[in-house]
Amino acid sequence: MKNQHISTIFAFFAAFAAFVSAPAQAQQSPRAEGLDFVVGAANAPVTIIEYASITCPHCARFHADVLPRLKEKYVETGKVRFVFRDFPLDRLALNAAMIARCSGPERYFTYLDVFFAEQANWTRGSAEQAMTALRRLARTGGMSEPAIDACLANVEIQNAVLTQAMTGEREHRVQATPTLVVNGQVQRGAPTFEELERILAPLVK
Repeated sequence: MKNQHISTIFAFFAAFAAFVSAPAQAQQSPRAEGLDFVVGAANAPVTIIEYASITCPHCARFHADVLPRLKEKYVETGKVRFVFRDFPLDRLALNAAMIARCSGPERYFTYLDVFFAEQANWTRGSAEQAMTALRRLARTGGMSEPAIDACLANVEIQNAVLTQAMTGEREHRVQATPTLVVNGQVQRGAPTFEELERILAPLVK
């Protein structure tokens, strides 16, 4: 069962590696814009900003149940530009955010999606056990142990994550995760795909 689980994670990383190397016209490539990580057309009529903590179960459900459908119907068709901003609620979430950021723009969403998909597994146990599991996931994605150590010791990376959280508090009064900002309008909590579509309908005509 453990080997099957590891194989599933490898497949996840491999699938996303193929995604980011696909022709540009097939999708809008993940990229960095300042401190943000973004996917979707720069000129999309709608921008959705998500503030999330990587250890937040509600965020994990949003990424499992809603975001894939949002990407397929709205992001990949040029209607929505999706921006992810970290809002870590604990040290473990901060560490995960730093590792994802250190992976680079093209691999960022890969790491993010794997961390959310595997959240129930790697966050179990003590803080030490959780960090060991998080490191194992990072290595599965191709990051070496020295690279992980260097990343977690990088004050600039840590400050980038914390700056995003402070921006959320200051500009959008974010207090809990997930919080979405749709064309400047704050939507608190994790909407279903149907609820999100009702918000998007008048904006993507």
